[in-house]
Amino acid sequence: MIRLLPLVCILGALTIILGAFGAHALQESLSPEQLDSFETGVRYQMYHVIVMLIILMTPFFNSRQQNALVRLFLVGIFFFSGSIYAISFGIDPKNIWFITPLGGLFFIIGWLFLAYFSHKKFKNS
Repeated sequence: MIRLLPLVCILGALTIILGAFGAHALQESLSPEQLDSFETGVRYQMYHVIVMLIILMTPFFNSRQQNALVRLFLVGIFFFSGSIYAISFGIDPKNIWFITPLGGLFFIIGWLFLAYFSHKKFKNS
């Protein structure tokens, strides 16, 4: 759904801000392992922002499919990357250990739906 495009663009900008913040401001305060984890969150966020932009900007999928895919990836970013950011900023991982894999599950479901919708589109062509 094209209404989600501004949100996706803001997430893209936020990804750049977080990446720069991690590269410059967090090197002194995080361990190498924590910094690597933070960078993983940023990387996965950017991958999925790019995929959401492609989904929203091409007429390949109908609006219902676009909406479903983007929402799955948004929840994935929020849970997966968001939980990694929270842990990096001091939240005890024991309190939110289940959120990161849940976000990964939303990413996986999003990719599987992407495959299904693509298959369906090519099958009907």
